[in-house]
Formats: sequence, C-alpha cells, structure tokens
Amino acid sequence: MTKTLQQFLIAKGYIKVKLHLTKTNHFEVKATINGRKGLFILDTGASSSCVGFEAIETFKLHVEDSEIKAAGAGAVNMDTKMSIKNKVKIGKWRSNKTALILFNLTHVNTALTNHKSKPVDGIIGADILKKGKAIIDYEKKHLYLKL
Repeated sequence: MTKTLQQFLIAKGYIKVKLHLTKTNHFEVKATINGRKGLFILDTGASSSCVGFEAIETFKLHVEDSEIKAAGAGAVNMDTKMSIKNKVKIGKWRSNKTALILFNLTHVNTALTNHKSKPVDGIIGADILKKGKAIIDYEKKHLYLKL
C-alpha cells in the first residue's frame, strides 16, 4: 500500500498546518507570538522571521536596537530592531526562544492591499522553517512541521 505524503509525515512526527494562497501568489499562515494571534506570509527566501514595528505592543515584544539593515521586496537599507526569546506557535508546533527582526512592513502591506490581499503582521522566514524541519506541500497547500 502506498502512503500519502500526509500519512508518511504524520507517522514521522510532523503536524499539518493549513496554508492560504493569496491573490499575490504568497502563502499565508496563522501563527501565535507570545500568546497573540497574527497573520504571516510564509517566505522561504527570507533568512529571518520578521514583524512590523507596529506589532511591538500586539505581540508583547521586548525590543532591542539592532545594527542589522534589512533588505527585500524592493526595499533596501531599512532600519531594524530585534526581539529575542519569543514564544512562536504554528499549529501545534512551538518554539520558545525565537528571535524576530522588526522593521517597517508598510511596503509589503501596501503591495498586498493593492492586490486585494489582507495586510500581514509579519513574515515567517527560513529560520523558523529550518527549526521546524518544514516541508511544504504546494499542491495541497499544507505546511508540515516536526514536533
């Protein structure tokens, strides 16, 4: 009997999280940071997970200044701040010591809303995806993370 990808991964200790494909062809995923829910773009090309400056209070972030300059999605040399030791939860998967980069997400959300997509609270990047040993099923629109 041939197992489906889902059956195989669940048997290996993965959990399945539903992804939503936006009109801009991005996958969105719901995640919780420090007990507060948010909407995030899944971005395998982003080295770090990020949230917007306006999310500091929303996600109860303890922020430190950062020397790092952010670049991406058509913007470069953007000032950033950093927040360490955050609790991130995606489905049943969780990480208790996640660092997040904070920067101005206005250009990202402007692009999304111009294409009739919802604005997002941030980006789930390769750091979290690697930590969760992520597997993305593009056809079925699911993200699998290892518990």
